[in-house]
Amino acid sequence: MSHIPAELQYTKEHEWVASTSTDLHIRMGITDYAQGALGDIVYVQMPKIGESVTADKVCGEVESTKSVSEIFAPVTGKVVAVNEELVNAPELINSDPYGAGWLIEIAVPSTPSGLLSAAEYGAITA
Repeated sequence: MSHIPAELQYTKEHEWVASTSTDLHIRMGITDYAQGALGDIVYVQMPKIGESVTADKVCGEVESTKSVSEIFAPVTGKVVAVNEELVNAPELINSDPYGAGWLIEIAVPSTPSGLLSAAEYGAITA
């Protein structure tokens, strides 16, 4: 059973979204369910700071020993931070998907909508 923190929001494509201390900035990553399905993650390709991302469009990829999977932007906005730790330690996504394994931070024009609650996401992964 994968861990689904109640304070986060989710997408059907298995990304999570969290508020940051900066208004209208969100942090995103892939869920515990996704990292478990992928297996050992060996490489992550993410957008660069300053790049625009569009909700539900591919913004990167995660490569594991099993496969390569696309990462979808959960919101539309501009990338303001990238987790540089993942360059040398992509396995952080496996060991701490909701903490040290975060992917990027995105500045958004307004509070995101259309995301799933923990209960709604849990129903998808059950």
